[in-house]
Amino acid sequence: MQKVKRIFHLSCKEKEKFEKFKEYVSERKNMQGGLITFLSKAQQTFGYLPIEVQDYIARELDKKLSEVYGVATFYSFFSLFPKGKNIVRVCLGTACYVKGGKKILQQLEKELGIGLNQTTPDRTFSIEVNRCMGACALAPVLRVNDDIYARVSPTKVSQILSKYE
Repeated sequence: MQKVKRIFHLSCKEKEKFEKFKEYVSERKNMQGGLITFLSKAQQTFGYLPIEVQDYIARELDKKLSEVYGVATFYSFFSLFPKGKNIVRVCLGTACYVKGGKKILQQLEKELGIGLNQTTPDRTFSIEVNRCMGACALAPVLRVNDDIYARVSPTKVSQILSKYE
C-alpha cells in the first residue's frame, strides 16, 4: 500500500518544533509503549496535539489515525486544541450549576467570543469546564489559572478577565 504524503498546516514556530519532534520519534519509534510516550512528548512540545502531529505518529507507528485520535481523546490530560496563556475554568458541579454556573459560562463565551474548549485567536484565554472544584459553599466558582473566584455573577466576569489581559 502506498503512503500518502500529508500537507501540514503548522505555523512556522510549530514547524521548527515538529522537526525536533521527528528526531525524537525516529530515535525511539521501535520502543515498546510508543504511542502514549509520543503523544505525551507532542503535548509537551506543542502544548496540544495538532492533527498533523497525530497523523505523523500514526504513520510512524503504522497505526490508523483513528486509533491515535481515540487514545488522545480518551485521556483527559491530552488537549486537541492550543491552550491560552490563561485557562478559565467554570465549575458546573451541582451546587455551582444550580447557583448560576451555566450563566457564568455563557457570559464568558460572550465576552471572549469563543466557545467551550476553545482558545481566543491571540491565545490569551481558553475556556474549560470542571465538574467540581470542591468549593460548593462558595458557588458559583470560577478559576483562572490557579486563582479561584467565589460567588461569581455574570456581571463580575468582565472585571475578573481584565486582570489577565
